[in-house]
Amino acid sequence: MMLYRALLGIDLAAAAVALFFFLWGLTDGTALYAPGAWFLLLGGIAAVIGGGIALRRAGRPGLASAVLSLLAIPAVGYVVFFGMLIILNPRWN
Repeated sequence: MMLYRALLGIDLAAAAVALFFFLWGLTDGTALYAPGAWFLLLGGIAAVIGGGIALRRAGRPGLASAVLSLLAIPAVGYVVFFGMLIILNPRWN
């Protein structure tokens, strides 16, 4: 139960970030150059979140957590990577 909620929270945060950048792209017109890519990205995120919620309601919490981890693991990896860049301040030359 706790793992499911944590994964769902991470997925919802990732969806909020993706939606923010999509809406920002709509305001300056850059999202209109590749609407198919945005449709696939946002649709995939919605499918992962919706699938996780549907599986949990169907009584399959383990499978729901596995589906939600498809988005949560890369999102956490992204945050950890940029956190390390900020903290360690590496030299790129």
